[in-house]
This record gives sequence, C-alpha cells and structure tokens, in this order.
Amino acid sequence: MSETRADPIVQLQSSDLPAFCPNPAMPVWNHHPRVFLDVSKTGQAMCPYCGTVYVMKAGETSKGH
Repeated sequence: MSETRADPIVQLQSSDLPAFCPNPAMPVWNHHPRVFLDVSKTGQAMCPYCGTVYVMKAGETSKGH
C-alpha cells in the first residue's frame, strides 16, 4: 500500500537551526504564529499549525540546538 503525504517536507542542514515555522520560503499571506521546532531528538518535527514536516538531511547533526 502506497501512502502519499499532503503536508510539505523541508530538509534542514545544521546551519538552518534552530528550526522554525513558518520558514522564509513560505508565502507571506499564509503565515501563522512562529513556532520553534525541536529536531534534536528524532531528526524531525512537525509544525502544529500547518503540518509542514522538518527533517534533518542525512549526515547532518543538530549540535545541541
């Protein structure tokens, strides 16, 4: 069974931390309050407002953020 994901996925580098949403690439008309996302434990986090998933790129580390 193949499942398609409707929520966008953003790949992060360690230089992108701390991760927050909405990110600079999102259109201004669609902004919600800024939230900071903790990707240090699992390597990913989902925005509670819009469902965007933030994932660390392979080989990248969070270095305590």
